[in-house]
Amino acid sequence: MITIRPAEPGDAQALVELASTIGREEGSWLLTTEEWRNIADERRYLRAVRRHPDAAVFVAVEDGGPIARLSLSRDVHPASRHVADLGIMVAENHRRRGMGRALLDQAVAWAASAGVQKLELHVFPWNEPAIALYDAYGFQREGVRRGQYLRNGCPVDAILMALWLGEAS
Repeated sequence: MITIRPAEPGDAQALVELASTIGREEGSWLLTTEEWRNIADERRYLRAVRRHPDAAVFVAVEDGGPIARLSLSRDVHPASRHVADLGIMVAENHRRRGMGRALLDQAVAWAASAGVQKLELHVFPWNEPAIALYDAYGFQREGVRRGQYLRNGCPVDAILMALWLGEAS
């Protein structure tokens, strides 16, 4: 059975391994192709997030080990505190089985409890399965950010997508 829960510092090693594995996949799904961050840094990050009301990390766990990660972070500027950014990563053998939708449900629940009205994410233009998920969930494309990231030293574009949970003005 799969459960989604807040990430704990003890998840650090498994989450670093998950990100490193996904980063090395042929699909080029993540920004980094190297180690996500070291385990000690990940553990410190997870401890800090647990105390921070404007950010959260959730893990989907099966048989005791993380198989997916959801990260959320509210914008810190007073004019855009109603917006939070999210990131998702799912182990290859759990994709296209509803895990992404379950994580998006968790993101919406967190946003509602935090008073967030808009969720944003960036997705690579070639990540068609993720784009299809976000489209089906109700995210709208707000634009393309040309050369937004450097991946292996090369600029890559990112599609900006957003889901309004409150009133758009």
